[in-house]
Amino acid sequence: MSAAVESPSNVALARAFAALADPTRCAVVDLLRARPQRASDLAAALQIAPAGLSRHLRLLERSGLVAADAVAHDARVRLYRLEPHVFATLSDWASTMQHEWTDQLRAFKAHAERGIKAARRTGKT
Repeated sequence: MSAAVESPSNVALARAFAALADPTRCAVVDLLRARPQRASDLAAALQIAPAGLSRHLRLLERSGLVAADAVAHDARVRLYRLEPHVFATLSDWASTMQHEWTDQLRAFKAHAERGIKAARRTGKT
């Protein structure tokens, strides 16, 4: 693979998109948008077993979308929160793709309209 494909930003994007490809992980992200939460609260809200949620949280952490902080009064409890910088990177990428498609569609439309005008001038409509 080329260096451009394996650039750190492309690898980070791929990990984030892979993590978000699962509906349960998307639901976790939606819940964390409101506020940081404990794994047990997330499991209860999603009505899934804590062990099942643990796998999803680990993947979200590895992707960089979520981070966990220890709670001062109980070292066994972790508070999960979103990492805004990763979402900003996703947003920037999506915005760039939207602009690219908008530009390409605008150019295609102009090309098609020129073809229609040329066909009308030559009577081929």
